[in-house]
Amino acid sequence: MLYLYTPQDMARYQHALQQALPQQEVRCWPEEVAAGLVKYAVVWNPPAGFFKDMVNLQAVFVLGAGVDRILKRDDLDRTVPIVRLTDAGMAQQMLEYVLYGVLHVQRQMGQYRRQQALRQWQALTAPSAGQTRIGVLGLGEIGGWVAQSLAAMGYAVAGWSRAGRQLPGVQDYIGQAALPDLLARSDILVNLLPATPQTRGLLNGRLLSHLPSGAAIINAGRGEQVDEAALLGLLDSGHLRFAMLDVFEVEPLESVHPLWSHPSVLLTPHIAAMTLVEPAVEQIAANVQAISQGLLPQGLVERERGY
Repeated sequence: MLYLYTPQDMARYQHALQQALPQQEVRCWPEEVAAGLVKYAVVWNPPAGFFKDMVNLQAVFVLGAGVDRILKRDDLDRTVPIVRLTDAGMAQQMLEYVLYGVLHVQRQMGQYRRQQALRQWQALTAPSAGQTRIGVLGLGEIGGWVAQSLAAMGYAVAGWSRAGRQLPGVQDYIGQAALPDLLARSDILVNLLPATPQTRGLLNGRLLSHLPSGAAIINAGRGEQVDEAALLGLLDSGHLRFAMLDVFEVEPLESVHPLWSHPSVLLTPHIAAMTLVEPAVEQIAANVQAISQGLLPQGLVERERGY
């Protein structure tokens, strides 16, 4: 049996999974099932106790790239493999989201918006793509695609990761010691890092201050990686001119949070790259087949690394 939980598109996922895996009986939460019969679980942030008594569970498939919440659960046996989605349509969506923010900064759209409010007709100069330095934090499946694609568009792109990754047109910065240098050469910093103990609180005020005066930040990684108070301080002082934020330390963002009304902030409700049903199911079905044949699935999570 395959047991499914997702707060969105439950019926679509059930139908698609049943079509793709006719040999599996696909059931959905909150339908009561015999926990011992569940062989696979497909989930996104299931309720507490969801995995209790699933003693024959062979794998948990997470409907997203982030697995930090699953790794923290106390109802899931640590020996059960966790498999994340490696793309499922998210890489292209993330590129579109980041590019929107990049163009907003590069083409002075924030200033034009302010001029519009004042009914001012004034053309502004804008740097070319080659003069726009972008730093991408995180060069995994999604971050690597974003960095390569921006470089192919002519932007001056550098990428940072802990182990390094050679990508066409992307300058490589490796390891903790290289972070200040990466930020210092970034007019726009794009954070796409996974959530791990090492990345929590990484972008604090001290590190963000290495960004050049007038720089911007796009955060679509995880909210707890950015010190929100320090970010607000840098925006208020004018050191940073713009922030586009999709993730926050507490979600949903509290209605009284100052980020809502800050004139230099554009925020979105964690939608930068949403899982698409059809490619997600195709990937899960392929991985179920791989496991049934004794092969390693694509996207197998290394618990020690956190992704």
